[in-house]
Amino acid sequence: MSHSNLLRPRRLRRSSANRGLMRETRLHPEDLIYPMFVCEGEGKRHPIDTLPGQFRYSIDTLIESCKRNFDLGISTVNLFGYCIDKSEHADAAIDANGLIPRAVRALKDSIPGLCIQTDLALDPYTPHGHDGLVVDGEIVNDPTVNVLCHMALAHARAGVDWVSPSDMMDGRVGAIRRTLDAEGFEQVAILAYSAKYASCFYSPFRGALDSTPGQGDKKTYQMDPANRIEAFKEVQLDVDEGADAVMVKPAGMYLDLVREVRNRVNLPVAAYQVSGEYAMIHAAAEKGWLDRDAAMLESLLCIKRAGADMILTYFAPEAAAALTKNP
Repeated sequence: MSHSNLLRPRRLRRSSANRGLMRETRLHPEDLIYPMFVCEGEGKRHPIDTLPGQFRYSIDTLIESCKRNFDLGISTVNLFGYCIDKSEHADAAIDANGLIPRAVRALKDSIPGLCIQTDLALDPYTPHGHDGLVVDGEIVNDPTVNVLCHMALAHARAGVDWVSPSDMMDGRVGAIRRTLDAEGFEQVAILAYSAKYASCFYSPFRGALDSTPGQGDKKTYQMDPANRIEAFKEVQLDVDEGADAVMVKPAGMYLDLVREVRNRVNLPVAAYQVSGEYAMIHAAAEKGWLDRDAAMLESLLCIKRAGADMILTYFAPEAAAALTKNP
């Protein structure tokens, strides 16, 4: 066969300009959502041992960090509260003057253009570390949903833009939507953790919030990593209940689900590059086994290529800085 008859795709890779013309997926700072941890006090910026480069911020230092990140193009944050006043009924989760509502109000006053999401789950607020209330050893569904609705209202009254139920209780998206609408908060959006798997890759996060389950595990409410079809049922339920966006979590190990969910729904799709994925890249880079920044950007690009419209990642500020420098 004559070489002249061969197709030569390499022609389109010969220069940076050619590669740019052919590039199918582009990552932008505005695609990224930064998960941040908030604690009580003033002037605090406590390093998190299990998440190198991440911190627990008091509200004043949270504002400072968000201002810097906003200038880099990180326009959305997702807040998690580090609660020291834990109780069986998660009372701190629904306190209108609690840590997260105060943080939301302060951020809105200081950075009006910042989009704020808040996590809805009870694990940081309970001594047992489960996402729901525990009664006689059972994680109970409907009483948990009732608390989550009150939690969503406390955050909405503080001025939040999105609430993000991460608990995986049945029916919570619809209940939260009805509760918010009944109180006049129709404009508060819901980012549903729809296909959230019972993954071992969450462990560093639990160190950040001191929320490791005291007994048992989360397999009765989070999904089995072996299951694929079940994810589409969970996603469709949240779509039908009024979610504004749906999420696959984790991201990197579940790119097949990100793509299939993107193909099946007409809502924005989020993916969460979780703490274990972040920590693995850091650990390998510390060993000298890979280039941390290159791995960071490639991993995020691949999540977007799989179909994610928005990516929650602890790399957000570093990635935004790199993308701004080398768009």
